[in-house]
Amino acid sequence: MTNLFQQIQSGEKSICVIGLGYVGLPIALEFARKFRVVGFDINAARVELMNQGIDPSKELDSKAFEGCNIRFTSNADEIKECSIYIVAVPTPINEANEPDLTPLVGASKAVGRAISKGDYVIYESTTYPGCTEDDCVPVIEEISGLKAVADFKVGYSPERINPGDKERPLTKILKIVSACDEESLNVVADLYSSIIEPGVYRAASIKVAEAAKIIENTQRDMNISLMNELSMIFNKIGINTYDVIEAAGTKWNFHKYTPGLVGGHCIGVDPYYLLHKAESMGIHPRVIAAGRYTNDSMAAHIAQKAIKKLNKVGKVVKDSRILIMGATFKENVADIRNSKIVDIVNELKSYSVNVEVVDPHADSAELQHEYGFDLASSINGTYDGIILAVSHTEYCQLNPAWFQQHIATDGFLIDLKGLYRSVSSEIGLDYSSL
Repeated sequence: MTNLFQQIQSGEKSICVIGLGYVGLPIALEFARKFRVVGFDINAARVELMNQGIDPSKELDSKAFEGCNIRFTSNADEIKECSIYIVAVPTPINEANEPDLTPLVGASKAVGRAISKGDYVIYESTTYPGCTEDDCVPVIEEISGLKAVADFKVGYSPERINPGDKERPLTKILKIVSACDEESLNVVADLYSSIIEPGVYRAASIKVAEAAKIIENTQRDMNISLMNELSMIFNKIGINTYDVIEAAGTKWNFHKYTPGLVGGHCIGVDPYYLLHKAESMGIHPRVIAAGRYTNDSMAAHIAQKAIKKLNKVGKVVKDSRILIMGATFKENVADIRNSKIVDIVNELKSYSVNVEVVDPHADSAELQHEYGFDLASSINGTYDGIILAVSHTEYCQLNPAWFQQHIATDGFLIDLKGLYRSVSSEIGLDYSSL
């Protein structure tokens, strides 16, 4: 008797990937190199771009679409023919920093309307332990009239994609897999092993797999928050944080985390999911909450640092010009989701500072739609200060004379990544990093 994976291999059955963003599209295309795939997204405009071989997220080039047996659609009726449903929708937070399960519940409803007896549903979206079984599966059961385990199988395999990382694409990152029973775990493991070169790790349960993913990002968040606190201390002392890290890093067991803004859709979000779960059980994690507070406060700290530098040289704050270089949440990507650069912009504008933002990767119309400001078309004249916020490759290769040309003689450069600390004396301006 053939199992579902063998039917997928033979072409008798097909896979549906729901949610075609940074996570969903790459995995849909990889599966489509070997199997029949339907890619579903509720955004018809994005679907149209993908039908033209264009990645709306600008992570993949047109070659990634070549040789793929995939059909993109925004019509939910077209996914009913599939037998494995992989859910890869976002798990954002709301303005109160609480989990927003709207996309996840919406995707589960779509699965519930499409699923048949014997089908599989596998979640990839990062969430708190218990969400798959306690929040998502009941939605599928209610709409479909089927029972999990008995009528359809459930798996969880957390995404581990690192946007902008060309050295470690999806196929080269070990995949955690989990499922509702041993039979389905074998199918899920075989499915992902077919495209993941390092293979898979079989987690003890779905909740364990959910927890493993969420602490990956929570751990990074806590370590970065420590470095941000240390940067404030060292700044007061008058020493460069990056110099300290470099010196400490000469010991084999020192972990080289660096200070900075923590945005994006993972590290700055996932700890709130864990906090939500803990607090729902009457546990109040102080370390995680404190780390989140520190990291969420960094944008205001940087803006205040700029204001103090203006005041120090007697600038009229409301007449000053500050240039921010970089708008995306990390280097060399177009992703502006949860970008903390926005918080720096808003804080400076609250002092009536004239703020201009440039970025070679971000989309100006998208920034205007999401955050209410455009990118400057070019860097014009001199500025009272520049905040070098994102270490895009284009910003890592500037000559010290470039800064002298674009910053007033009594101006400043705040270099968040410490890119130019080794030549700061050549720049000859008020230079500082975190």
